[in-house]
Amino acid sequence: QVGLVESGGGSVQAGGSLRLSCRSSRYTYSMGWFRQTPGKEREGVAAIYTNDPYYADSVKGRFTISQDRTENTVYLQMNNLQPEDSAMYYCAAEILGGPILNANYKYWGQGTQVTVSS
Repeated sequence: QVGLVESGGGSVQAGGSLRLSCRSSRYTYSMGWFRQTPGKEREGVAAIYTNDPYYADSVKGRFTISQDRTENTVYLQMNNLQPEDSAMYYCAAEILGGPILNANYKYWGQGTQVTVSS
């Protein structure tokens, strides 16, 4: 079993930055960040798999995923945030299969809200 606790969400103006954190109860080799807005499917944002990062095209160059194995924590640094980045952001761990940015993970956090105003 893996417990995940996200933090770091909030409200910022367009162009601003936030850093999300996801602390895991133990190290996992695959972790990802996903986001969802009402009425839409959960969207993969970034993931890290055996230390290699992966990004959705919409966030490349703006978001950075990193992992601190000593703290069992994955971070998502989000820069140049735009209103379309507003969503509930979820951390996930242990991919079950398929493309790494598909929402096919075994464990999920409770989510943290990110709101970007124009």
